[in-house]
Amino acid sequence: MSYNETSCYAQDENNQGGFSYENRHSATDHAGIRLKEEISGVIQSLGHEVEDLGCGCSDSVDYPDYALPVCEKVVSGEADRGILICGTGIGMSIAANKIPGIRCALTHDVFSAKATREHNDSNVLALGERVVGPGLAAEIVTAWLTTEFSRGERHVGRVNKIKAIEERYLKR
Repeated sequence: MSYNETSCYAQDENNQGGFSYENRHSATDHAGIRLKEEISGVIQSLGHEVEDLGCGCSDSVDYPDYALPVCEKVVSGEADRGILICGTGIGMSIAANKIPGIRCALTHDVFSAKATREHNDSNVLALGERVVGPGLAAEIVTAWLTTEFSRGERHVGRVNKIKAIEERYLKR
């Protein structure tokens, strides 16, 4: 896998990758292509430019290869948030949550999408193309992108506890 910093393009040896949009970065594996195409329009309708970086084929690819570059952009501050799509969203979310500083939420409904932003300050959203249809995915993405962290004292405290757990286990 190669990573071109200047164009924010993640690609493997077959030139497959993810897609990015203004201040946000996204990736899919082969099982998320159709859903990616559906939500690109939603992202654009919210005022973001979409740059399609793949994965542009139905050949089997490895989701960690697409989760990593998106999450690195989020952790480095080059992106505010990221969206990851695979067949179920599970693999992408597991891979993403291995990266310190990432709070990836796998969501299947609008309520959870809002709650994970308001209460958990999630910075990456994972979706499963085989789990949610395009209409629901559009609602989830809209809710997640338009909801801000509440910054309520109890929520800040909980996010700080998550960060403390992360720090504790990074030292091992």
